[in-house]
Amino acid sequence: MKTKQARVRSPKTGATGAGEWFEKLVAVQARLRAADGCPWDREQTHATLRTYLIEEAYEVLDALESGDDGKFAEELGDLLLQIVFHSEIARAEQRFDVRDVIREIHDKMVRRHPHVFGETKAKNSAEVLKKWEQIKAEERRAKGDGSGAVDSETKKAESLLDGISRGLPATIEGFQLTRRAARIGFDWENVEGVLGKIAEESSELREALGARESGPRVEEEIGDLLFAAVNLARFLHVDPEIALKKANGKFSRRFRAMERRAGASGRALADVPRAEMERLWDAVKEETAEAGATDHDARVDGGPGVASAATTREGKVVTR
Repeated sequence: MKTKQARVRSPKTGATGAGEWFEKLVAVQARLRAADGCPWDREQTHATLRTYLIEEAYEVLDALESGDDGKFAEELGDLLLQIVFHSEIARAEQRFDVRDVIREIHDKMVRRHPHVFGETKAKNSAEVLKKWEQIKAEERRAKGDGSGAVDSETKKAESLLDGISRGLPATIEGFQLTRRAARIGFDWENVEGVLGKIAEESSELREALGARESGPRVEEEIGDLLFAAVNLARFLHVDPEIALKKANGKFSRRFRAMERRAGASGRALADVPRAEMERLWDAVKEETAEAGATDHDARVDGGPGVASAATTREGKVVTR
């Protein structure tokens, strides 16, 4: 797939290196936070920047799929700025600075790749992932009291699921939980088993609805059904959060097309009878199906399907 390159300049001989540009960016953010800098930047805190951090991450994903390398690079820069911004706030509070951030991830990557930087050998990615989790567990134990020593109570409380943040979106948390469990073999033999679980959960939800169960029971069964769907996505190497975002976008495009069709007939969609709404939906769906497939192929190299996805060591999904 050819991508747009117009907004990205290739490095030239003698051009400023990445390290120098990074230092310039850090200096710019420090200047913005200075006493005579930007009032808005000075007012920001770690808490007020949370929304921007999440938004920028999603904008990077949108840019990745757009096929526009210039936009992709720009959005990655916006995300990088959030890291620099948080680091500058922490530096002003004498907690840490961006050098600590870089050193931490540098040392972590070296430490967690002993098969590259040490004497350990790894035959395949499965061994790499297994060792990665073992090293993470050792790191968590070492952080228990700062000395590396672990008392009996701490050891008893250890779990393979330790370290998965409850602050994650529910789909990503479910993805990480089942991914961890699968690492030690607690997984389905094949996709039919997961599909069977979804059918089972659907049946239990129908049963709860038929028995006119209370809200909490219905909520529980819906949660079980959603969890099973997330597990199916994980089994098929699909990121459920990204898949759902795409489904949301598809629904939005088709619904707006329905509104336009209704408007062309001089009516608001809310005034269209339900049966006619269904016909409008089917017409829009048929009309956009081929265009949607073409658009997907243009944005994601390799086309749709499980074969176009691969799981990273952190459980994220990237396209090949």
